[in-house]
Amino acid sequence: MMTNGGFLVTKIKQLGDRIFEKVLAEKGIDAFNGAQGRILYVLWQQDGVPIKTVSDACGLAITSLTTMLERMERQGLIRRESDNQDRRKTLLFLTDQAKALRADYDAVSAQMGALYYQGFTEDEIRRFEEDLQRIQRNLEERLKS
Repeated sequence: MMTNGGFLVTKIKQLGDRIFEKVLAEKGIDAFNGAQGRILYVLWQQDGVPIKTVSDACGLAITSLTTMLERMERQGLIRRESDNQDRRKTLLFLTDQAKALRADYDAVSAQMGALYYQGFTEDEIRRFEEDLQRIQRNLEERLKS
């Protein structure tokens, strides 16, 4: 069976990223970009986590993430500290400035969600998200092997 789901997912991600940046600009939000927003989102869920945790949650290679984290640190969004239990680990913490940006991020996220699911019923949204989670699990399992 011929499928093009992977192509469509990639295209949707590219379009979504472009629109996310456009919405940030329309709202006058310049404290973070879309990629930094994903990192902040992870830290808003749990602050003070190792870089590896953020890497896994965002799907970013640690090498890519390192450059972004350096920039975010210079912008005053995060701070890095050595883990007291394991000095080899670096933990990431949000600054007060970053914590204050949560409402801005949530507003943009809500606008994006409304756009993504325009015309969907609640049942369609639930089933679609279940399917996406299934695809994510398939890909994560493949990455482990």
